[in-house]
Amino acid sequence: SAKASPRQGLYPLVSLLSPYRIMQTLVHLLKCNIGTGLLGLPLAMKNAGLLVGPISLLAIGILTVHCMVILLNCAHHLSQRLQKTFVNYGEAMMYSLETCPNAWLRTHSVWGRYTVSFLLITTQLGFCSVYFMFMADNLQQMVEEAHVTSNNCQPRKILALTPILDIRFYMLTILPFVVLLVFIQNLRMLSIFSTLANITTLGSMALIFEYIIKEIPDPSSLPLMASWKTFLLFFGTAIFTFEGVGMVLPLKNQMKHPQHFSFVLYLGMSLVIILYICLGTLGYMKFGSSTQASITLNLPNCWLYQSVKLMYSIGIFFTYALQFHVPAEIIIPFVISQVSESWTLLIDLSVRTALVCLTCVSAILIPRLDLVISFVGSVSSSALALIIPPLLELITFYPEDMSCVTIAKDIMISILGLLGCVFGTYQALYELIQPINHSIANSTGVYA
Repeated sequence: SAKASPRQGLYPLVSLLSPYRIMQTLVHLLKCNIGTGLLGLPLAMKNAGLLVGPISLLAIGILTVHCMVILLNCAHHLSQRLQKTFVNYGEAMMYSLETCPNAWLRTHSVWGRYTVSFLLITTQLGFCSVYFMFMADNLQQMVEEAHVTSNNCQPRKILALTPILDIRFYMLTILPFVVLLVFIQNLRMLSIFSTLANITTLGSMALIFEYIIKEIPDPSSLPLMASWKTFLLFFGTAIFTFEGVGMVLPLKNQMKHPQHFSFVLYLGMSLVIILYICLGTLGYMKFGSSTQASITLNLPNCWLYQSVKLMYSIGIFFTYALQFHVPAEIIIPFVISQVSESWTLLIDLSVRTALVCLTCVSAILIPRLDLVISFVGSVSSSALALIIPPLLELITFYPEDMSCVTIAKDIMISILGLLGCVFGTYQALYELIQPINHSIANSTGVYA
């Protein structure tokens, strides 16, 4: 009788490992979409209204997932056409422009990759800047309330207080530790940090939900629809929250069986959207008009919920290294290629330090967590999530007789994303330049 091949003998083992790899990819997908933006969703719901907010968030979530699928389909089609094993976001844009009917676009196709790379760098560094603000906000509240923290977990009451130290001092305190963190370039070590971030995030989210579902006040006094100006801020925050758009192609590529990724994507993003709507709606119902830029700043001043801020801040600290890895991998190789080999290590560490300092300085100059989230979401996240994928589908498949319905759908999604980008950016900038007193800019000084 014929002998079974080694591949056939190993097939049962591969079948056993497949669910593990699927679960591993699912966890990575969840981690990519659960960051600081999630904690800002209750304020986003306040900016949209109790009825309009959840419906709009669901619609944006569905559109974002659809655009992720478009991106995957285009990348798969281009990789087959060019006989490549994998193409990233920027390469997909460049290769699609190389075959488009317009001669000028074909000649300048490389700018498609440059544009996507620039937006990815801007978005990821924007996330990192928000992380500085988030960690500083929570650290300030923990330190300056330590002397009055007790075991009695009573709801916070509005009380105007003058902060002991400026929020910028806490950002500068965090800076050296973040610089040392990004010096770690070993991906295996980064995966350990990723696991720690997952554990601390999961624990803190469980405690947040445990608190906000207890004794929810009557929501009848909350507006069902907010003004259109604050709705524009909602749009930016909602788009910012879907942080994993740029990671779907790398996640699919690292799977042993990429054909299973569609199932992982739909399952993972369904869980993410449900989590977003639940936390945003329940958080707004719980805290109402007192809702802060991050829901952690609304939690009671007791040791249990101070530990939530500590755990989530630790998770965000480690996540900083993961988000920083994307722009670092784009910028550093280019800079190193311009110098001699003897300068490689010094230039590498110098660029990393400079990029971290850039995110810290950005946070120091604009210490408004809610508005920076909305601004980053409106400017770059909306382009990567809603504007570019439909255009990419039009350019990639237009020579192959696309249906009129698909063309109209892609144009509508891109126009919607562009309108949200323009008006959301305008409103965020308008709010940023408005004169504000220190207590409003510094949320810790308002609630005690």
